[in-house]
Amino acid sequence: MGGLRAPCAGLGQEITMKHPLPRIGLLARVAIAIVLGIAAGMVLPVWAARCFATFNSLFSSFLGFVIPLLIVGFVAPAIADIGRRAGAMLLATVAISYLMTFGSGALAYITANFAFPSLIEPAAYIAATGGSVAGPDAFFNIEIEPLMTVTASLVLAFVLGFGCAVLPLARTLKSLLEDFRSIINLVIGRAIVPLLPLYIFGIFMGMTMAGTVGSILSTFIKIIVVIFALHIGVLVLQYCVASAFSRRNPFKALATMMPAYFTALGTQSSAATIPVTLERTVAMGVNRDIAGFTVPLCATIHMSGSTLKIVSCAMALMVLHGMPYDFGMFAGFIAMLGITIIAAPGVPGGAIMASLGLLSGMLGFSDADNAMMIALYIAMDSFGTACNITGDGAIAQIVERIFRRPTTSGTL
Repeated sequence: MGGLRAPCAGLGQEITMKHPLPRIGLLARVAIAIVLGIAAGMVLPVWAARCFATFNSLFSSFLGFVIPLLIVGFVAPAIADIGRRAGAMLLATVAISYLMTFGSGALAYITANFAFPSLIEPAAYIAATGGSVAGPDAFFNIEIEPLMTVTASLVLAFVLGFGCAVLPLARTLKSLLEDFRSIINLVIGRAIVPLLPLYIFGIFMGMTMAGTVGSILSTFIKIIVVIFALHIGVLVLQYCVASAFSRRNPFKALATMMPAYFTALGTQSSAATIPVTLERTVAMGVNRDIAGFTVPLCATIHMSGSTLKIVSCAMALMVLHGMPYDFGMFAGFIAMLGITIIAAPGVPGGAIMASLGLLSGMLGFSDADNAMMIALYIAMDSFGTACNITGDGAIAQIVERIFRRPTTSGTL
């Protein structure tokens, strides 16, 4: 199809304006990277594969350096923002959102602990691969030591965040933290996310050459099916809990929120779905003022769907690799995850990027494990966002009941 032609004033020339190519979403890029990585692993010579292994080594080292900075850059300003706007309704909304997020993660653990050992065959995987997904070695490695450990970055983020929230004269520090958050956002949006498909390409190419890709892909399919069913169950449970407070029919209320659910599936953005979520929450019968307060706030702090996915995927990989785990380990992981991903950057896959430090530090994940977590998470990103957003309506019902504001429309 021909481009549009426009005269160039005073030069008697024409400028051909090409139609811009549509942007390919991150999910599509990751899917293409997986397919190409598997194909490349079958045909590329070892020396070419080692070039990609070298890139992966450098990228992984850079990622390890950035993760503690990411935690400080996002968690500290988020705590400062919440503290400065402290009030009874705010604290109640934050507490309910956190409890729902933690409950979603706990339910994911219980379900995965019951389902995955029978669905995933670690013995066959370990016998075939030795428990390793390693491919060709890199030509060289450059270690970039992180400035601090993940635990130290979390402690520092809490200290700085609470300090800014409590001290009214800490405006300069608050401004510095917000600028630092902008820098980290820029690094993620301009460097890490664009290079992720190439990183995942290298991981799957290495797994193909090591003979492990078949087991990994079959595991992926099983995990996605379980997560899809689980996120529907979480939404039903959340609305049943909300109905105990609001006395609304949970299934009618959930049906009312379906336009927000499907909008989130399409946009993959909580922020972009806020207008629809707000309108459907009011249509459900929630007081307009309550909805106007809780819906935008919960779009940032309520992460049930994201937590469900991360916990389920982590459990699946630990079962596959035969790694030891128990509820105590995952309870601590879920508790920290519920805080860390609140401040996740607003880019596709932001929540999983914010959680990589916890996966490595608390669960012992390797770089290859983290790469598979990223691929799995992005494959289900839209469903996690839809679960987060739709659950906001349940939280709004509970907050309305606690503060007993009259509804603006008829109840369901």
